[in-house]
Amino acid sequence: MKLKKIAFKKFYIVLLLAIMYVPIALVIIYSFNVSRLNSVWSGFTFSWYRELFRDRAMFEALLNSLILATVSSLLAAAIGTLGAVGMALGKFSEKNETKKIRSNIAGIMEYLSILPIMTPEIILGMVLLVFFSLLSLPLGLLTLILAHTCFCIPYVYLLVKARIAGLDKSLTEAARNLGAGAWQAFKDVMLPLLMPAVVSGILLSFAMSFDDVIISIFVTGPQTNTLPIRIYTQLKTGVTPKTNALCSLLFVITVILCILSAAVSRIKLHGNSAERETHKKHF
Repeated sequence: MKLKKIAFKKFYIVLLLAIMYVPIALVIIYSFNVSRLNSVWSGFTFSWYRELFRDRAMFEALLNSLILATVSSLLAAAIGTLGAVGMALGKFSEKNETKKIRSNIAGIMEYLSILPIMTPEIILGMVLLVFFSLLSLPLGLLTLILAHTCFCIPYVYLLVKARIAGLDKSLTEAARNLGAGAWQAFKDVMLPLLMPAVVSGILLSFAMSFDDVIISIFVTGPQTNTLPIRIYTQLKTGVTPKTNALCSLLFVITVILCILSAAVSRIKLHGNSAERETHKKHF
């Protein structure tokens, strides 16, 4: 019976990995296809990669997407982190407020903070378009950054809030008792403890911003193009293996970055272990 369970678990894992990575493998394989059709294999070639590196518009769209994702994720990290800390530690100063009113207001504020990820993207895109039109903001990179920051904030907020819930509040209180101000206690004690959640929020926000199509279509300008929008517009004329080549390069770069991150983490782990062993021997 145990062998059957183990065999089923292995089969399930293999099936899940196949569903996830077989389409990616097909994209990489057909990036070397001679034919423009992704359904017909006509031979092996590197010509689509050469065409890709000659396509200046494609790399401009990629650069716009990288700038957009980087700036919006960093802004979302700053706003989301401060919002989560403020909601967790802040108190309302009015003397006549009861605890029930304070808790109701906090609940409403928290609901409003995560509302962008609960709203359908097409509705959020239309709302942002109307809002920018009322402000007479020209559609372009600025409106894209504002829109992406808006829907990225909740991801950082939720991750940091969950991290705060698991922290020992006595650490911050001890720092305050030792003479540290509110800002110093936050900067030297709380923020380093929150950094894993903040970094996770930045990475998640970067991925969500880099991948967004629907909201970007509403708030982008005629002179500003992002990579997802360019690939989406190519669906009308047919996606060529040149797009497959770009996706393959991005996938390879992502895998390399993940491997480097794992290697650095392992080196740090071994370094910390060796340092602890040295301290044990010393004492």
